[in-house]
Amino acid sequence: MSRETVLDAIRRGLRRGPLPADQRAMLQSRLDAHPRHLIPARSRLDRPGQVALFLRNLEKEFATFSRVADAAAVPAAIAEYLAQQNLPSDIAIAPHPELQALPWAERPMLRLREGRAKASDAVSVQHAFAAIAETGTLMLPSAPERPTTLNLLPDTAIAVLRASRLVGALEEAWTLLRDELGGMPRNVMLVTGPSRSADIEQTLELGAHGPRRLHVVLIDDTP
Repeated sequence: MSRETVLDAIRRGLRRGPLPADQRAMLQSRLDAHPRHLIPARSRLDRPGQVALFLRNLEKEFATFSRVADAAAVPAAIAEYLAQQNLPSDIAIAPHPELQALPWAERPMLRLREGRAKASDAVSVQHAFAAIAETGTLMLPSAPERPTTLNLLPDTAIAVLRASRLVGALEEAWTLLRDELGGMPRNVMLVTGPSRSADIEQTLELGAHGPRRLHVVLIDDTP
């Protein structure tokens, strides 16, 4: 038995040091192939069915939504939601090109600040990369145009999502991310409803580790 074989066996046992060549090859092949798990039958729906399933799951997970016919209606929908909830009009917003192109000037009462969230921000608006119908989950990869802090710090998080970015199952969302981004970003958040916990006396508490409210503005951009 060669010295390198003995050292490889020790590294495996200790789980440290450079990976042995066979393990490196196995992991690389798995990364290249992107094997899929089973796709649940309940997500195998046409687009209207997937939208309906996504919205049902959103509500089941204590989130809310509004639907608009096109992107131009997003600022009005956000202004209406903030007024209904008696929330401030100061918004921390992601510097994403699609959000920047919206007609915010038509709602002068909304005061926008682009960039990362601060601890003092009460409301954020994020651009959703994709969403998963089977669980009502938003996929939010980190990027300069999608600061992760917007998903965590403000008490109220608003996500703008195009219906064309909705997929049926989790596996399809990962495929979309890999195909469009060419690899994994530093961080990918999967957000299903507002933050909540029942750790203390089994009493559900919203906003335990993040936003207390999650509102999705869905743009109906598919037939």
